[in-house]
Amino acid sequence: MLTTLLVIFAALLMDRQLGEPKRFHPLVGFGSLATVLEKIGNKKQHTPRQQVGLGLLALILLCGGVAALFSTTYLSPYAVIFEIVILYLAIAPRSLNEHALAVHTALQDNNIELARSRVGYMVSRHTQQMDEQQISRAAIESTLENGNDAIFGALFWFIVAGIPGVVVYRLVNTLDAMWGYRTARYEYFGKSAAHLDDLLNYIPARLTAFSYALCGHFSKAIQCWKKQAHQLASPNGGPVMSAGAGALQCRLGGAVIYHGQLTERPQFGCDRAPQGVDIQRATALIERTLCLWLALLTLAAMIGTLSHA
Repeated sequence: MLTTLLVIFAALLMDRQLGEPKRFHPLVGFGSLATVLEKIGNKKQHTPRQQVGLGLLALILLCGGVAALFSTTYLSPYAVIFEIVILYLAIAPRSLNEHALAVHTALQDNNIELARSRVGYMVSRHTQQMDEQQISRAAIESTLENGNDAIFGALFWFIVAGIPGVVVYRLVNTLDAMWGYRTARYEYFGKSAAHLDDLLNYIPARLTAFSYALCGHFSKAIQCWKKQAHQLASPNGGPVMSAGAGALQCRLGGAVIYHGQLTERPQFGCDRAPQGVDIQRATALIERTLCLWLALLTLAAMIGTLSHA
């Protein structure tokens, strides 16, 4: 456990000092490979059953192959260094913080066009007609959700299953983001990626939601989670987003435009509509949650070390 803790601290320190690689990020390369494989295997003439099967095969080849390759690093005498680098590449707390605060800064400067452009890097929804409240809402929702995907879920699977765990988790998460849409193209081909992502996120999402509650307004976070999570489309995004909104005491959700289509979503959270300043509050919530996780991991490592002394 002590080695795991040291790897996590080192990876987080690397992220804080370096941020995400600007070029040649492995997840970008993986995404390009996934795009090529999807174009080869996902054909209109295939039946739904064939599309599901081919999507599953692509998922196994991509995630299993890469995870197996990365797992060979344990054979190296420099395995710990490889662990640090791979975990650093799998998490993105600095990038998440920078993207969110860039939107916040643009709103502070009353530059609505720049804010729309910057929030467009965070979400897949249409941003060109957003007002300040809608921009703030989108940035906060993305921050809360990606807090789980890009930080806490990755840390959970690294703790549980080391390099294979965190690699599979992030790769499946990437495939879900690419193929997990309920559109004519991806409805069946992306089904396996979407279901596996739901499975891998089940425990991390609930740990993240509870952590948000501990680091924010606890009673409102738990109340929103209990009453609203089931209303959201995602079985794991529901707890994370509703608890996060309650912890921040702001109201999120509502209608958005995805891929040119208006989507009506339920509102969640409580009290008031979000403002630009709440984006900064959301990043602060992520920071406090990360500190909580590190404190608990440190305590667990100390107990484990003392018990074996």
